Amino acid sequence: MLRSENLAGLAALAALALNAAPAVAQVEANTKEVHAYGGQLFGDDLTDTTISSRTPKLDDDLTYGVRYGYNFTSNWGIELSLGQSASSVTELSSGNVDLDLTTADVDAVWHFNSGSRFVPYVVAGLGYASADLDAPIRGTVNGGAVSIEDDSGFTLNAGVGAKYFATDRFLVRFEARYRYLEGVVDNFDDSLNTFETTLGVGWKF
Repeated sequence: MLRSENLAGLAALAALALNAAPAVAQVEANTKEVHAYGGQLFGDDLTDTTISSRTPKLDDDLTYGVRYGYNFTSNWGIELSLGQSASSVTELSSGNVDLDLTTADVDAVWHFNSGSRFVPYVVAGLGYASADLDAPIRGTVNGGAVSIEDDSGFTLNAGVGAKYFATDRFLVRFEARYRYLEGVVDNFDDSLNTFETTLGVGWKF
């Protein structure tokens, strides 16, 4: 059986080992991060009225992009993002139309550093969104012919996520984000409430 003095000695050795071990990788003050990500965009109605008795929708589709972050402290950071969604407009009487959506954001990030490799965070910010339709959306509204083109406007976003530091420099990132879009078409436009779920990789330096 282990005596009390032996237990005390083992505890002291464990404490020394922990103090000698290298610090666990996590978010640190005055560091930079670059990320690449991909995931799913979940769309919403594009217009506030029906076009030829149908409501055009931004389809659920792939989204991807890059992010650059700077951490002022171990908790607070700022992030610049550039994203692209290769989507389409559905629910059209004439068939789907491709729509590429580009977003550029400036976000504040708050990290919940726990001293482990797993770092949850919340993010929120604003930006600019620009749509690119392959062809105008054509149809009728109240019996009259209409032609709807693409447009641009501001966007707001907020989300939650987590970073897992596999090494001191390399990390994996999971995120779910709500995105508000002022509108992406120039006529009969409606604001959009969309969601994005993404998985990415990053490097800290």
